[in-house]
Formats: sequence, C-alpha cells, structure tokens
Amino acid sequence: MISGSGSSCCSSHRAERVKMAAAQSDRDPPSALCAEFLNFSAKDTASRWLVAANLQQEVYAHLAVYVPRILCLGPSGSISSREEQREELACQLLLLAPLEWLLLGEEPATGLALLQEKNQPSPLCGHVFKVGEPTYSCRECAADPTCVLCMQCFLGSVHKDHRYRMTTSGGGGFCDCGDAEAWKKGPYCQKHTPTETRDTEEDPVAQLPPDLVARGYSIFSIILKYAVDMLTWEQDDQLPAGLEPPEKGDTYYCMLFNDEVHTYEQVIYTLQKAVNCSQKEAVSFATTVDRDGRKSVRYGDFQFCEQAKSVIVRNTSRQSKPLRVEVMHSSVVAHQCFALKALSWLGQVIQYSDGLRRILCQVGLQAAAEAENSSLVDQLMLNDSKMWKGARNIYHQLLMNSLLMDLKYKKIFAIQFAKNYRRLQTDFMEDDHERVVSVTSLSVQLFTVPTMSYERLQCDYVRDDHDREFSITDLSVQIFTVPSLARMLMVEENLMKTIIKTFVDHLRHRDLQGRFQFDRYTAQQAFKFGRVQSLIGDLKYVLISRPSEWSDQLRIKFLEGFEAFLELLKCMQGMDPVVRQVGQHIEMEPEWEAAFTLQMKLTHIISMIQEWCSTDERVLIEAYRKCLSALSHCHSSLPDGEQPISLSLAGHCVETFRYQVSQDKVSIHLPVCRLLAGLHVLLSRTEVASRFPEQLPLGELSPPLLIELPLRCLVLCAQVHAGMWRRNGFSLINQIYYYHNVKCRVEMFDKDVIMLQVGASMMDPNHFLMIVLSRFELFHIFSSADCRKRYREANKDVVQQNNTLIEEMLHLIIMVVGERYVSGVGQVEAFDEVRREILHQLSIRPMAHSELVKALPENGNKETGLERVIDSVASFKKPGVTGRGLYELRPEWNKHFNLYFHHYSRADQSKAEEAQRKLRRQNGEDTALPPPLPPPLCPLFGSLVNLLQCDVLLAVEGAVLQWAVEPSGGGWTESMLQRVLHLVGVALLEEHQQLENSSGDDDVTFNYTCKITRPGEASTSGSVLALLESLQNAPHLEVHKDMITWILKMVTNIKTMRERTSSASTVTISQGQGPEETVRDKDKAERKRKAEMARLRREKIMAQMSEMQKHFINENKELFQQSLEELEASTSAAAEHSPLSLDPSCVSQVCVGPRRVGGAERRQLVTCILCQEEQEVRGHGRAMVLAAFVQRSTVLSKNRRRNLPDPEHHDPLFMHPDLSLGIHTASCGHIMHATCWQRYFEAVQLKEQRRQQRLRGHTSYDVENGEFLCPLCECLSNTVIPLLPHTHSPDRSVDHPSLEAWLKTTNQQIAVLHFAHKKQSDGVAEGAEPAVPEGFRVDFTPQNPFSSSVSEMITTFSMSTYKVGLKVNPNEQDHRVPVLIWSTCAYTIQSIERLLMDEEKPLFGSLPCRQDDCLSSLTRFSSSCWTAAPVTTTHTHFIRLLAALVPDSQVENTPCILDIDVFHLLVYTVLSYNSIHSLDQSGRSGVDSAHLHLLHLVTVAHLVQVLLTSTTEEVCMDQDSLATEEEELTCQLYNTLRKHLGSVLPEVTSGWQLFHCVKVGVLPFLRAAALFFHYLNSTAPPADLLVAGPGQWEALCSYLSLPSNLLQLYQSQHTLLGPLIHRWCCHPGVRQNLQGGGVIVRFPRESNRLIELPEDYSVLINQASSFTCPRSGGDKSRAPTLCLVCGSMLCSQSYCCQTEVDGEDVGACTAHTFTCGAGLGLFLRVRESQVLFVAGKTKGCFYPPPYLDDYGETDQGLKRGNPLHLCAERYRKIERLWRQHGIAEVIGHAQEANQTLVAIDWQHL
Repeated sequence: MISGSGSSCCSSHRAERVKMAAAQSDRDPPSALCAEFLNFSAKDTASRWLVAANLQQEVYAHLAVYVPRILCLGPSGSISSREEQREELACQLLLLAPLEWLLLGEEPATGLALLQEKNQPSPLCGHVFKVGEPTYSCRECAADPTCVLCMQCFLGSVHKDHRYRMTTSGGGGFCDCGDAEAWKKGPYCQKHTPTETRDTEEDPVAQLPPDLVARGYSIFSIILKYAVDMLTWEQDDQLPAGLEPPEKGDTYYCMLFNDEVHTYEQVIYTLQKAVNCSQKEAVSFATTVDRDGRKSVRYGDFQFCEQAKSVIVRNTSRQSKPLRVEVMHSSVVAHQCFALKALSWLGQVIQYSDGLRRILCQVGLQAAAEAENSSLVDQLMLNDSKMWKGARNIYHQLLMNSLLMDLKYKKIFAIQFAKNYRRLQTDFMEDDHERVVSVTSLSVQLFTVPTMSYERLQCDYVRDDHDREFSITDLSVQIFTVPSLARMLMVEENLMKTIIKTFVDHLRHRDLQGRFQFDRYTAQQAFKFGRVQSLIGDLKYVLISRPSEWSDQLRIKFLEGFEAFLELLKCMQGMDPVVRQVGQHIEMEPEWEAAFTLQMKLTHIISMIQEWCSTDERVLIEAYRKCLSALSHCHSSLPDGEQPISLSLAGHCVETFRYQVSQDKVSIHLPVCRLLAGLHVLLSRTEVASRFPEQLPLGELSPPLLIELPLRCLVLCAQVHAGMWRRNGFSLINQIYYYHNVKCRVEMFDKDVIMLQVGASMMDPNHFLMIVLSRFELFHIFSSADCRKRYREANKDVVQQNNTLIEEMLHLIIMVVGERYVSGVGQVEAFDEVRREILHQLSIRPMAHSELVKALPENGNKETGLERVIDSVASFKKPGVTGRGLYELRPEWNKHFNLYFHHYSRADQSKAEEAQRKLRRQNGEDTALPPPLPPPLCPLFGSLVNLLQCDVLLAVEGAVLQWAVEPSGGGWTESMLQRVLHLVGVALLEEHQQLENSSGDDDVTFNYTCKITRPGEASTSGSVLALLESLQNAPHLEVHKDMITWILKMVTNIKTMRERTSSASTVTISQGQGPEETVRDKDKAERKRKAEMARLRREKIMAQMSEMQKHFINENKELFQQSLEELEASTSAAAEHSPLSLDPSCVSQVCVGPRRVGGAERRQLVTCILCQEEQEVRGHGRAMVLAAFVQRSTVLSKNRRRNLPDPEHHDPLFMHPDLSLGIHTASCGHIMHATCWQRYFEAVQLKEQRRQQRLRGHTSYDVENGEFLCPLCECLSNTVIPLLPHTHSPDRSVDHPSLEAWLKTTNQQIAVLHFAHKKQSDGVAEGAEPAVPEGFRVDFTPQNPFSSSVSEMITTFSMSTYKVGLKVNPNEQDHRVPVLIWSTCAYTIQSIERLLMDEEKPLFGSLPCRQDDCLSSLTRFSSSCWTAAPVTTTHTHFIRLLAALVPDSQVENTPCILDIDVFHLLVYTVLSYNSIHSLDQSGRSGVDSAHLHLLHLVTVAHLVQVLLTSTTEEVCMDQDSLATEEEELTCQLYNTLRKHLGSVLPEVTSGWQLFHCVKVGVLPFLRAAALFFHYLNSTAPPADLLVAGPGQWEALCSYLSLPSNLLQLYQSQHTLLGPLIHRWCCHPGVRQNLQGGGVIVRFPRESNRLIELPEDYSVLINQASSFTCPRSGGDKSRAPTLCLVCGSMLCSQSYCCQTEVDGEDVGACTAHTFTCGAGLGLFLRVRESQVLFVAGKTKGCFYPPPYLDDYGETDQGLKRGNPLHLCAERYRKIERLWRQHGIAEVIGHAQEANQTLVAIDWQHL
C-alpha cells in the first residue's frame, strides 16, 4: 500500500462520506481516534491557517500529528480493501480537504467547478500512454516517428485516411495532438482544435483572482517542498524539522527495494526464508516490488525487522550485489506515502486551471538565490536515481502534467534538463533501473522539439540500475524531439556537443592510438553499453528534423558539435584491425560485435548530419574542411616507413608504396573516410564545388590517399571470398556480412565505392587501375611481358584464389564506373535509387511487402521510400487462405536489369541471372543480359568514364579474352569473361550515348571503338575486337554467344553513327544498316531452322505413340468390349428404376427395424500398414486395429459455466442436453495388426525411456499417457479401435411384436432381473417371484463371440476412453466403462452431424474416408463392448435408462426429460439392449424390432422436449384456412402438455408455427440417428441423402422407418403413450426447469462459433490496454490474451495469475483451458498478434493470426506496425479446425516439424 494515488478532489458527496466513515469508525476499535476524526472540520482548520503567521509551520504541525495516525498502522501485506478505503478517506478528509478549502476559500467541489468553467482547455492533448496502449503515427505528416496520437485523437483526425503506423506503447509517453511542431499538417483532431479567440501570449495566471494566486503560491510551495524533502529523504528513523511525531513508538518496517539485477525466483526464495511466508505471499511481495519499486515485507519492532534484513542481505549477496533492504520507522514511511498522495493531488488540482498549472511550474522551477541547481524540480531530477519506481513514476507524471504541458515553462525546464544532462546520464549509467522510470527518458519530449543539465542526468542514468523508462533521462524524448526547443538548446546550451562529449567520456576502452577497443562482451558491459547507447538516441532526437533556416549562432554551435562528432569517429577509425592468420587457425575469436553495434546506432546520425550539412552551403564547406583535416590527421598516424615502389604497365607508370592486405593490418571501420565521401557527394549535388571552387581545399586532396583505406577494405572482402582468410574464424565472416548488410551498408560499403569513385575521378585512370591491381596483389599477373600467354602457377589453390580475385577486381571496376544511382554521383533523384533497389530485388523472384522493406535501407524516420515508387515498378497479387500477397515486377522494367548490381550477394546474383534468362527464353528473345543504359554522371564525377577506355583496362580485357580463346589449364574462368564482356558493353553504351547527344564530331572525347580495334600493345596477338569475333562461335562458350553477338552489333552501330556524322551522305546510311541487319537475319534464320526441326521431331514421336495405342486395343479387344457393355447395361437399368414407387422389386432402404436391409454379406479385407499383410476382419481372427485419438471436448457445449465433474463420483449415464463435456474420438484411418501395433508402441516406449535418461525435454507426444504418432502419417494418436465384423442380416423368421407387446415383455424381463439381483445381494428376496417370460434365462452366460486377441484390444480401447473421459486411472471393473464408450460414440456422431450441417454438405457420401472408417469402427465396437464388461452392469444400465422413458417403481431418482440428451439416450438404450436380448433363448424375438421400438419411444420423448422448450413468437401469416393434419396433431399434443403443466407453458394458437418448430428442432436428432443406424447395421443410404437439397425430410423418415408425419407416432399409440407423457410432465424437474431453474436448452441447438472479432485490430489492442490484471490490484497486464472460444481476456505469462491445477502451478491460459475447453484452448495474444493453441500442460503451438495488413501479410509481434484487418476466410479456417477437433493434431504436427516449440513451457502461458 506504499503508492496510492490521491483521491479525486471534487466530490459533492463529502458529507455523506463523513457519515459513512463515522458509521464505519464506530465499528473500528480505536474509538478515541474516531471521535477526534468525526469532530474534525476541514473548513475551520483552513480558516485557522489563513490567519496564521507562519503557514508552513502550521501545516507541518498538522501533518506531523495526523499522517502517522492515518497511514501505515500495521503490516502492509494484510491490509484489506476496506482498510485501504479507510486510509483513502481519512487522507482526503483530514489532510487534503483543509488544503483545498485554504486554496479555494470555499466548498472545494463548487470552487473547482468554477475554475474549470473559466478555464480555456489546452489544445494539447497530453494523454499519457498506458503500457500496451495503441499509438498511431502518420507516416506522411509526422515530423518524426516519435510523434504519436492516442486512439481517440487519431480517429478524430485527418490522419486515419493516410498511411499510418500503429504500435503499442511501452508506457510513459504522451499524445502529441495539438502540438503544431509535431505535424507537417493536421496537428489538431476534432476535439483539440483551438478556438480562435484565444490569445496565446496572455498569462493564464492573470485570469485568476489575486488572493487565490497568492494562496496558490504559498500552498504549492509548501506542499511541493514537503514532497521533495520526503522523497529525497535518506534517514531511516529521523524526520525533517517540524514533522517529528508527538509520540514515537517502536514500530518499524523492513522495506525491500527493487533492482533489475535479481530475478523473480531469487527474490521469492529469499523472502520465503527471511520472513517465513508462503510461496503465494512471496510471489505477491515480489510482484509489488517489481511494480512499485519497493514493498514492506515485515512490520514490528526494530529488532524483528533488522533480523529479516540480515537474512535477505546474506542470501542475495552471493551471486551479485545484495538486494537493497532498509529498516525504516513507520512514521517516515507514512510521510513518504503521503508525499506521493500530495504529488498526485497537485497533479489533479492543476488539471482544473491553466493558471494553477503555471503557478505550480513557477514554484517548481524557482531557483533559490544562493546556489544553482537548487530549484525543487532540479532536486528531484538530480536525486532521480536514488528514488524507487513508484515515486519516480508519480513525479514524472506530475512533470508531464505540469511543465511539459505549459509551453513557456517547457522551455525553461528544457534548459535545466540540458544543463544537468551530463550528470543525469552518468547517474543513469550507474543506476540499475530501466530507462522508462528514469528522468532521462523525458529527452524525447524535449530534444525532438528542434528549437535541454543533460550530462549530469545521463551520468546518473548510466550508474543507475533500473531500466531507462523509469529514469528521469527518459524524458529526453519529450524535450529533444521538439524542433524549436532542440535548436534553442543547441544554441544556448551547446546540446549537441554536450551529448557527444558525455557519450565519448563513457566509452573509456581505448588502445594506444586512442581508438576504441572493446574487451570481450560480458553481460555487465552489455548492460552498460546499452545504457550508453541511449545517448545516441538522444542525439538522434536532436537531429531528427533539419533546420530550414540557419542563424550564425546555430552554424557555430552545429559545427562545434560536428567537430566533437569527428573526434568520436576518429576513435572509431581503424578499430578492431585484423591480420591474416597463416598456418594455424585463430585461437580466440576477437571481439567485433561492440564496434558494429556502435556503427549501426550511429548510421542514422551520420546520415542526419550529412542532411543538415546539405541545407547550408557555408556549413557544408566548413564541415568538408574539418572532415578532410581529420582524415589527414588519421593518415598521418598510419605507420610510416612503407617502402615506395614504382609500377609500370601498358606504357604508364605510377608511384605508390608497398602494402599487402594479406600480410598487414587492415580494418573495416573507416567512418571518417566515409563521412568525407558523403560530404563530397553533397558538394557535387548542391553544385557548391562548381560555384565556389576557391573556397574548397580540393588542392589538399591526395587522391591515392583517399582511395587507400576503402580500397584495402574492398580487397579484404575479395580475399575473404577467395578463401584466403579461412583461418580467421567466424568473427571476420560476420564483419564482412554486416559490412554488406542492409543495416550498415549505406554508411559502409556504399560509401567505400563512392570514395573510390571520388579518387578515380581525380586521378589518371591508368594510375588508379594500377594501384587497384597492386592492392589486389594481381599486378604481377598482368605486368609480365607475355601475360596473354597465360600466367602459369603450379599451386592449384593459388590459381583458384587468383581467379576469384580477378573476378572480384573486375566486379569492383564495374561498380566504380557503373554505380551512378546516388544523387550527386549520377544525375538522378532519390526515388530512382529506391526504384532500382526494388527492381533488382523483384528480379530474383516475386516478394512480399515485408521482404522488400527488409531489403531496403531505412532512414532515421524508419521510412524506406518504398510506397512512393512500388506501384510504378510492380503489380500486387492478393493471397489466398494461406500464404501472403506478393509483388511481381512489371515486364517493361526488365530491360533495366543489371546483372552486376552492387547490392546482390553471390547467391542473389545467380538466382537473378537464372530467373532473367528463363524469362527471356519464355518470351522468345535471346538470352544475352547486356548492361542497362546508365544515367549521365554529374560534372564533378564526369571523368570516371575514362576508366573504360584507358590502356590498363584494355590490357586486362585483352588478356582475359586471349585466355578464353585458348582455354587450357586452370588459369581462367567463365565469370571472368562474363565480367569483361559486361565492361565492354558498358563502354559501348557510353560511347553510343555520347554520340547521340553530341552536335558535331568534335564533342565526342570517348573513343572506345577505335581503341578496341587496335591490337594489344603488350604482344603481337589481335585487338580486343578481333578476339571477340574469334570467340563468337567458340563451342565452349555457347552461353555467352548471345552477349558477344550483341556487342558486335553495338560496334557496327557505333561505326555507322560515326561515319554518318563525318560525311552526311544518305548513301552511307542505307549501306550502314547492312551489316547489323545481316547479322540479325542470320540469327533469325538459324533460330527458325532449329524450331522447325524440333517440331518435326515432336510430330514423329506422337505418331509412333498413337500407333502403339491402337495396336494394344486391338490385341485386348474382348477386355474393352466387355467393360463397355457392362457400362451401357448399368446406365439403362438406372434409368428404368428411378421412380421408386413404380417398381415393387426395388426395396426402399431402411436401416432400422425388421425391414432393414443388411450389409453383412460384404467381406472386409484390410492391409496392415506395418507388415503389409492383407487380412479379413473376423471376430475370431487376428485382431486388426485402427489408430485413434480420444479427447475430451466442449465444442458442442451450451453451458461453459458448468464445473468439470468430480471423476470419482460422476455418473455419466445420462448426458445433459447442454452437452457441456463430451468425449470425441478421431482417427487418421490407418489400420494395423494388434500385434504389430503393440510391438511398435513398445519400441516407442523404450526409445522414450532412453531419451529421458539423456535429456529432459518433452516430445510432441506424451508416452506416459499412451500417446504415439501413427507410424504412417505421424498423426497424434493415443489408442486403437479394434475392427469388428458387420452385424448379421435381420432374421426374417422371428415375429415382430407391437410396441405394447414388446413393452410388456421387456417389463417382465426387467422384473425378473430385479428379483434376481436382490436375491444375489440380500440372499433373500421379498414378495412372490415374478412370472418369467418364455425362454428367458437369468443365469444364462452368453459365449464370447471374439477371439482373445480381439477381446484384449476391446479392453485396451475401453480403458483409454475411460481414462481420458474421466481423468482417472484405468479400472476394468468400474461399471462406467461401457457408458463412456457409448458416450464417445454418440458425441462423435453428433459433432460430425453438426459439421456436415454447418458446411451444408449431404449427410452421407461427403465424409472423408478417415472419418467414415472411424465412425463405422467406433459404432460397431460400441455395440459389442458389453461383452467385455460384467453382464449385470449392462443390465442395470439398461434398466435405469429405460426407466427414464417408461417409469419403473423400483428405480429411484431418474432425471426429468428436460435433463436428458435424447440422442445419447437412444444410443445407450439400443447398445445396452443387446445384453438383455442375449438372455432370451426362445429364439422368437428379434433384436431389430426392439431397436425400432426404442427409436419410436425416444423420438416421441424428443418431440415433447422440443415442444416444452419451444419459444414461438406470434406471427400473423396468411395461412391456408385448413390446417394440415400435421399441424392439428401438433396442436393437440401441445395442448395435452399444457393440460399437464398448466400456466407454465404459454398459449400458442398457430399450429403452423408449432409444427415448424418441431420439424426444425427434431431434424438434427433424426440425422444423427440415421448416421448411427447406418454404421451400426451397415445399410447403404438412399440416393436422396447422398446429395444436399430438398426431399431430405421424407428420405430421412423412410430410412429410419418412421412416418413422415412424426406425430402419427404419438397418435397411433395414443393410449399407451398418453400416460407416459403425463408421467414425464409431472416430474418436478420439468416445472422447475421451465420456471427458470437451470439453463434451458432450445432445439435445434445452435452450432457454437468462435467469438466475433473486430474488423480493425487496433480495437483489440485498445481493449487489451485497458484490461488490468485481475489479481495484482489494477496493474496493467503484460501479456493480455483473448480466449477465442468464450471471449474472456486473461493475464497470461505472469506470476500474478498463476493457479494450481493438479498440484502444478500453471499460467492463466492453461488454467482457463481446463474450465473452458476441457484442456484445449485457442487464444489470441493481443500484443503479439499471434494465435496460440494449447492442449494440456505440455503441448502448444503458435498459429498465423487471422489479421492481415493491406499487403496480405500477418504481423506476428506487431513489428511492422501496418494497420491490420480481419481476414474472414482465415478466421473461418481456424474455426473449422476447432469444430473438427483438429487442434491437438495441428499442435502435434507443428511440434514434430519444429523442435523449438517442444522446449517452451506452455503451462506457464
């Protein structure tokens, strides 16, 4: 009860409350106190204070007396809710009411209402988010991603029609509605649109009466000072002056504090030992400590508490630092509690008036004269890391409600925050709380306002041990994200520099050169490092919005910040260098993650700094200079003394120095270089370079130095690819991976390529290429005099390495020349770049939206720019019930495909190449993949094209082509050739473009065609062109033929163009078209010829095949003839017999009674899946079994509130019609020999025992419960059903007694049995022995019709059903065994009938064969299972069952007719009658007639049930004046019932309606009965029931041999049934039920559906965020989970809601499944957007949710934040799974497929 929020201020019921308190107090023991409390008057106290000389003294004196007497009077664990109310009330009346009177000078309720009336509402919404509440950010209008709206504001804003992102809040931020700086447009929702009259500048305090203002100042300063003093108070048993209590007792609390170091388990264990409480209490203590940050765990005298403290400290100091425990005097605790209440009270009072808010702000920020940082708010901030969570939360709330909602004071607070920033952050880094509870988390509220003592705050946070969200530093997001504030802070407090300096200070690990050097990553360091990174977040907030105009001041401060940032980058430049391992493998993997984590965090900052630079030329030039000098400083520290060497090749010579990547140190981290590259591109983009060349230090640039480091980095990658660094382990591979990865590449790989382009554009291209060759360590290959003759190397590995390196080098040249899609390098826009990325991703394969987003780099606002361009490049295909929507590339973009796209990985490249070639073949084009047309370069990079025609490159190209001409040995690869061809292509395209754009001949400087016609300089062999021509028809280069042809075509084209420009005669043009055309024509002709040949070949094969076919038919003529004749005969027969009534020989199908048509003549042959033997199913043969899965089910339940039955005493003989718990059996339809199955199952058990000894995990099936996977289809099973033969055909010789006669006989037989049983039990029977019907022998024991192996299997299945159905241990003697088998038979049939009904499928013929087999085996098994049970048990069952229909004086307490499910009754009576019939040896009565009579009786009972429960609304229909016979009879029956029951039944006049009710109500029963008798007697169904449609009713009735007007059943046996119906109605239960005694089930029972889900997912999130945990006192639930079956919201995955089920602690979901779904559950985890299936305690799986975004994808975990909408088909699919009882099977398959699911502790969810 430590933290409680103040009660509401305004309450007009105060008088009543006093009386109530008085009444309560009378009952409370301390009556002296009560008398005093009762006589207390808040008004008088306030007026006494008003005249006091020293108000503070008076108030303190009052608090000193009352606070300890009201709060904290005893052990806190035991406080009841009533105690709590008493405390609240006393606080309100005795402590807060006088303050309210004093402040307002009148009755508080009226005073506050008046204030509120005059107050103008603020346009700021300021709603503070709860944990898990949905927040919305508009992706089009938000200034940055931290600008969010709450749900109410969002729905009332313009943004709901834009592209928005929806996320769930971590809690603590507030809604930005009404803040004009946060939104580019639409800052106000409808509710917060400001009124025009308001003048923003006027002071709201001026609106208040002056005396109120004065009182406000004094009260606020007293109370705020009191609260601050108490919260920052550090003594445990003294109080501040003036607050000492009058008498001080020896009462102490032992107070336990939270930290983020110890786990729940440790705390719980320790508490149990220290204060010997139960596990439950310890858990509740731990949860409160976690929530509020502290909790008193013991109350008593000092000694008593001290002892508990020492135990706790001793127990927790072993692993790490001990838990913090203090022993505090109760009065101190009481005052701290009241301090929190007072803060909450302040927060509530200021809501009523802006004026009061402004007063509170002034009081809080007023600095004392003598010292800085002395204002009350400063004291709070700087002591933040010393406070506990509850206190932090409350004062942060107050800060948000006051300072951050008042725009003027937000600025002042921001400045204070920035002043303290460094210290706060340092405290936070040392603290161990999360950032959310730290004041540093306010930075986002302040710094993202691009317009606050930051360093100190951050230092505190780094030292603090709680998470950032509880630290004051977390307020940075509220401050730094406001653009105007951020700019102001940057200028006035030099914020940018402060943040970076704080950051650099905290990373103290350096090497000798001053670079960062991170040690191995320990958990402690990771924790610290995570803390430090929050600083980068703050820096991001500050830079998130670019300034539109710059002031001189801003320029200076930004550049200072930039300089600090360069210092940071210089520490990173060259860190984690690597050296190639030769000889042996590296022993310790070096640390590399920290550096990359840092790089990833800084990526956006670097990009943002470049964006800032690009908005102002002066800043850009200055930044460029600074960056260049930083780089030269880095270069100067490179180790000198590298030997200069001179290289010459192809007539050129260059000076460089000796350096080998494969021997010397090399580092991947070059941020300074890369930043310079970025700025250089900006110079080009903003054209500063061409306008102010004199201001730029371009002369200082040494191009070879610029390219040196990036080139080393790229060479390192190439060598890793070539396998030269294998011995350096995984750390290097990971570094290379991230270097190219989309998260880092923008500021790493991409910038390195740009840097090479910068260097190459400023150097002689030959020199550039020679340095590249030298760094690739390939120079010797191309510089030898006869390099064309092939460089020969003995070592095969070296040859391969060199080949790969040559490929990589050529690829690098392609990139340097061809990558022009960066605005500033080439003349393109930003969206061209994105479009090109998408185009190349989609060239690999069609992709989903999320995959594309992942493949594109995000900017600081989490945007990729995808949506702007995607529709122009791709078309979208919607998904089906599974899968996701895909984008496909539009065909017109294929020509832009570039095989050497620089972001392709090797795998991507080969996939894309394959896909593109395939596509071209399909379109009938050639398979060349020529380079696409490149965009033109910007002037600053214009000279890059010269690379393409320089001598060195030509020499390299010539060498590779020459090798390709004479392919022998291994020194050459096809990829090499392909890259050379690509380069040649690029050069030709470049020349072609220049020619097209030039006016006269003199402009064109690019002259590639001439150069490739000259022979190579190094040797005598032919020119490049000649080599290409000789390669065109080389047989080993078939793949490249098309490409070479394309190149030669281009050359001819260009020659033609040149000739045309030199002499403008038309003749040359017409001739010039010649060669190209001839080449193309030849090509076409060649293709045509090939196609023609292929066609002829195909035709020939077809002719041969048809010939063979004819031949075969001729040879086997008789065979074909025969089958044709049969077919004709059968169709004509069908035509004759179709009208049933005409042909007497055609018997109508009947499945029950003496006229039934048997099916026993069929032999059943089945094959065992394990040994593949075929066998006939016989009762005396070897047993064959069917794998099956039995489970409890509530799918049909109409009453989920019914408790589960007590397994020991539950009597399942009568099923209630609400079907609240059934047993369902399903099968996969696979058949085995019983012996084979037993062997298989024993093997599974053995394997499981061995596995358990090895590792303690679960498998997807639980062997102890008899579960196994079907050996064929791996379907989950837990038992087997024995296959039994069909029932025999009816014996036509026996007589068929009437219902009356049959009943008479049966009653006699029952009487005899009663007598016999009595005699057995008592030894004597009273009364005369009843007459024995002829041939009926009580003591007859029928012989068992089954072999021992079949009987054994019968027992096996009976026991499984018994075990699952009752959740008890097997017991073969239990009399309930047969009942449970009949029960699962009936329930399974009912659920399948419902399924067929709901899916509108015909009753017969539409079931899959696995269900069909399962039902037929199950039914036949149920009819024979009595043979395994003691005979007498089945007799007693039948006697009790029949007594429910035909009352029997000897049977007590039979249920009333409304409490029996009649279909279960039918199945039970029919199946148990066999045992009675077996005693009748007269041979004259048949079992079939009995079945029919039972069916008739039960049907009449059902009619009565339907009529009793019918609810008919009177509807005036124009009915035919003559009621039909059916209607009349219905009315008669209904009136009979009314006669018996009187006024309980309403009067109904409309016979039509009653009959309609009856017909609809009885239908499901008839359908289920038809299924039951069909499977029991193996009777083929009539044709009408094999199709869905009309005529069902008559067909059903005739199939069941019932009259189609069912009421004739009652009419024809009126005399017999009348008294029965009377007896049924007179049962007391009927009247009680109808008058509302229980759940009335109406017929037909509606099918259960899963709950309705809202269309928009955010509605669910909102519901979940307002859901509080039902146990831990209004705490927000961390994982709210929705049950899809009943709609309950549960608090999943948390300690607070664990309950005990079968002696084990389980989470809320698992516990709920036992009450709602008999151990099976379907849940939607709202925060994760995930469907959860749970079965029992150990099994579960996740399933794709039915919510999709606009791109047809699910978003599990809500990571992407796209709006989600319900997909009805997918939800129906889940519902169908549930109705089919398929959930357990889905879980089984999922767990088999994914072993990680098995390890999850599902029971804790």
